[in-house]
Amino acid sequence: MTTTAPTRAIHPSGAAPDPTRKHARAAGIFYLLTFLSSIPALILIGPVLSDAAYVTGAGQDTRVLWGCLLDAVNALTAIGSAVAVYSVVKRQNGSMALGFVTSRLVEAAVVMIGVVSLLAVVTMRQDFATSGADPAALTVTANALVEVRNWTFLFGPGLMPVFNALLFGTLLYRSRLVPRIIPTIGLVGAPLLFAAFVANLFGIFDQVSTASFLLTLPIAAWELSVGIWMTFKGFRPEAVAALQARDAG
Repeated sequence: MTTTAPTRAIHPSGAAPDPTRKHARAAGIFYLLTFLSSIPALILIGPVLSDAAYVTGAGQDTRVLWGCLLDAVNALTAIGSAVAVYSVVKRQNGSMALGFVTSRLVEAAVVMIGVVSLLAVVTMRQDFATSGADPAALTVTANALVEVRNWTFLFGPGLMPVFNALLFGTLLYRSRLVPRIIPTIGLVGAPLLFAAFVANLFGIFDQVSTASFLLTLPIAAWELSVGIWMTFKGFRPEAVAALQARDAG
């Protein structure tokens, strides 16, 4: 009785399938989902952020709850984007790959703190009619929770993408897994976003302002471009082969 070794399936073209394609596609989709969730979330939670008397007013709780849900999706997809590519980019530099996953985890955790803060405001508003709480005290507490969310927005999406871009951008630039122009945008955008963070932190200009938008734009372009490329193109086969060869060596 003889046995034959299992053979690897190949494409009709004769080329071996790319073992990293699923990882790249998953990461790309997660990156795109961060855009599709974060922008509508910011719009939906607008009433609780802008109305100082939200907790004692009529409120728009359903709208705010949907915004909080989308922010939670944003946090989870941030983690997913890093986990999906970890097994690939760790071949270039394991420490930097782990750092990227950790950076995404911190970003997600900070975002979730902001989500919980706004959910607490919604609960306080819903219980206001039956709680007998002092409206002035309740308003002060609710506004403090909103400020917690504002600070998490600065230290989460306003700061952590700096480290994400430096770590993941460097990994992609050195490995050539995607065209180098894409990580270059991220590496250029990282110090610009950090400058915006410092300016926002010390009140030089607001987080929602023209100056902040211009300094944030390169990072947004980097994340969108890498998401689109990984979703529809995947990693460059020659770069994947080079990483595999190095592992084998």
